Amino acid sequence: MYQLLRKCLFQFDPEMIHHFSMESLRLISGIPVARKSLSSNFQWPNKNLEKTVFGLRFKNPVGLGAGFDKNALYLNELESLGFGFVEIGTVTPLPQEGNEKPRLFRLPVDKALINRMGFNNQGVKAVIERLREWKLKTGPSSSAKMIVGGNIGKNKNTPNEEAWRDYETCFIALFDYVDYFVVNVSSPNTPGLRALQEKDALRKILSHLQAINKTHSAPKPLLLKISPDLEKTQLDDIIELATELNLDGLVATNTTISREGLISSETEKIGAGGLSGKPIKSRSDEVIHYIHSKTGGKIPIIGSGGIFTAGDAKEKMIAGADLVQVWTGFIYEGPAIVKKICQGLSE
Repeated sequence: MYQLLRKCLFQFDPEMIHHFSMESLRLISGIPVARKSLSSNFQWPNKNLEKTVFGLRFKNPVGLGAGFDKNALYLNELESLGFGFVEIGTVTPLPQEGNEKPRLFRLPVDKALINRMGFNNQGVKAVIERLREWKLKTGPSSSAKMIVGGNIGKNKNTPNEEAWRDYETCFIALFDYVDYFVVNVSSPNTPGLRALQEKDALRKILSHLQAINKTHSAPKPLLLKISPDLEKTQLDDIIELATELNLDGLVATNTTISREGLISSETEKIGAGGLSGKPIKSRSDEVIHYIHSKTGGKIPIIGSGGIFTAGDAKEKMIAGADLVQVWTGFIYEGPAIVKKICQGLSE
C-alpha cells in the first residue's frame, strides 16, 4: 500500500512533502483512537529486542537518525511508529535557515537521497521547550520509553576555532532533556565543518565536553558521528581519541560526498550535498567492521547508512553495530519499516 502512496508523494518537492507528511501524522496522532491504531499497526513489542547500550535501556535497537526531526516536533508520532530511539537535531545554539532551497533530492533508481540542508533548525531554546514537554509526558525512564538523543553542531557563522563554544552551549542547554549526546562534525553541508574531524580539533571539543560531563553526578553518554569518507589513518586517530577520552560510542556513518557507483544521471545537475541510502551501505558496513575489529568491540557503535530491511540491519550488527538507525530507508519503505526490521530481528 505504501509503495502506491509513495508514487504519489514522490511527485512533490521532497522537503515540502516531508513536512506535509509529518504534520498529517501529527494531526492523526492527536485523535486518541487513531493514535492507538497507529501503535497497534506499526509497533512490534518484543521483550527479547530490549538492549542495554552505553548504560541506556532501549526497547528495541532500531532508531531514527538525526536530520529527520531536527526540532523535536514529532516525538509522539515517531514513538507511535515503534522507534526504539530518535536522535533529534542537528541542533545549533542559534536558529538558522540552512542552505538555499532546493536542498533535498531523491534518486529513486538508486534508492538514495542527496541533501545539503546545512543544519537548518530553530535553535536550542526552541528545542528545549519541546523536550521539556516530552519529558513531563513520559515520566521516569523505563524499558517502555523511547530514548531521545541530542545531535549537536555549530552555527554556520561560527569560526572553527570558536566551534567548541557552540558545542558547549548546546551540551549544557540540552543536558537535562536528552538521554545521550552525539557530536556532529561530519556533515558535508556546513563549510569547513569536516576539518573539525582532525585529531587536535576534535580533542579540544570532546575533552571540553567530557570535562563538563564529569561535573554531573550522572554523566550522559557522549558519542561522535563520523564520516564514511575518512581514510584508515583518520579512523585510527578517531579510535585513539575515543579511547583516550572515554567516549561512550561512535555513530557510523554520516552521508558521503562520493558519487561512486550511482546509476542516476541527475547527480551533476543536483550538485553538492551528502549522499545517503543504498549506495552508502557497503562503505558504512566497512567502517563499522574496521572500528569493531580494531577495538575488539570495546567501543559501542550505532550503525547508520543504507538500512532498508531486517537483512540490512542484521548485516550492520554482524559488522559490529550495537544499534542501528534508519533515515533514507524510512522515506522509501514507509512507516512500517521499524516493525518489519524488528520482526526480522526477532526471527
